[in-house]
Amino acid sequence: MHIVQLFSELNEGGVERGTAEISRELVKRGYQSTVISAGGKLVSQIESEGGRHVTLPIASKNPLTAPARVRALRRVICELKPDVLHPRSRVPAWLTRMARRPLNIPWVTTVHGLNRINGYSRIMTAGDRVIAVGEAVKTHVVDGYRLVPDSVRVIQRGVDMQAFSDANLDMEFIQSICEQYSLAKRLVVVAVGRVTFLKDYESLIDAASQLRDQLDRPVKVLIAGGVHPRKQDYFQSLVNLVEAKSLADSVHFIGSQAKVAELYHLVDVSVNVSLKMGNMGRTVVESLAMGTPVVATTYPGLKNLVSDGLNGAVIETKNPDALAKALEQVGEGDWSREAIRGTVPHEYTLDGMVDQLVEVYQSLAASSSA
Repeated sequence: MHIVQLFSELNEGGVERGTAEISRELVKRGYQSTVISAGGKLVSQIESEGGRHVTLPIASKNPLTAPARVRALRRVICELKPDVLHPRSRVPAWLTRMARRPLNIPWVTTVHGLNRINGYSRIMTAGDRVIAVGEAVKTHVVDGYRLVPDSVRVIQRGVDMQAFSDANLDMEFIQSICEQYSLAKRLVVVAVGRVTFLKDYESLIDAASQLRDQLDRPVKVLIAGGVHPRKQDYFQSLVNLVEAKSLADSVHFIGSQAKVAELYHLVDVSVNVSLKMGNMGRTVVESLAMGTPVVATTYPGLKNLVSDGLNGAVIETKNPDALAKALEQVGEGDWSREAIRGTVPHEYTLDGMVDQLVEVYQSLAASSSA
């Protein structure tokens, strides 16, 4: 069975890393895997792990170039002869829909978040099989597009438990980060995710300001995420906020990091207070997989993952006071890393996710060949 995933660009982010991981796991299970994208940092990883990558300009939203890109994609699909196509985002899904029409190749679409209900986003519900990455996402699209509930299957975005374990850590990287940012004898907090207003880093910075004045030991906040060129003004506003609160020694923007497992390992607590999150929040499960407690919001996608006193704390969104209190309580708590790791349900693991994906792929491939 040959599976072709399609994504805009393979740089950073949970969906991008998930695409690469699925490719690897398919190869390990004896299937053929190809990823089509405009390129990016993860291409070499996909290829080194046995998958194939084809570079095509499928990230552009320019309607004038769409016909040529559809023709190019159709030629590649004809050469690859896949059993199933799986576009992972909206622009590749539109191109796939048009490219596959005369080829009759089954396709799967995955809805990754609570995108606005409109004609553009509706494409992610057009596949022969539709996957939602959480119950909240399923409810969103079923209600928004008036779909039959049974037509959408929930498959959580799984985390590779083997990658997020002490046995595979780069201790030199951990030591270098600790030395670079003077983390010894500090309460260390990490937030992993792109720098966008949806992450509500303002509340985290406000909470850090409070903690600086409340704690016996200094607080250190590491914000690990890239900045898109279009988000530079927003990023500068965060830098200005840090400077205005005299937090230059406490809050550090460390950019996109490949070694996120190491970051979770070296901190006392991780935080995810995103304002928009329809799925489980991959960073939450990654942190739990490393045995690191989490402070998260009350979003539906997280309610089955983080529990007060079990593996972290849950707070309301946009509440710096509650966030500061929770970070202090959780960060100063006496936690068992192994016990926290044990709170990750199987369906949130990479193995659990791929098991379910293969079921979907096999059923589609069988129905198309019948």
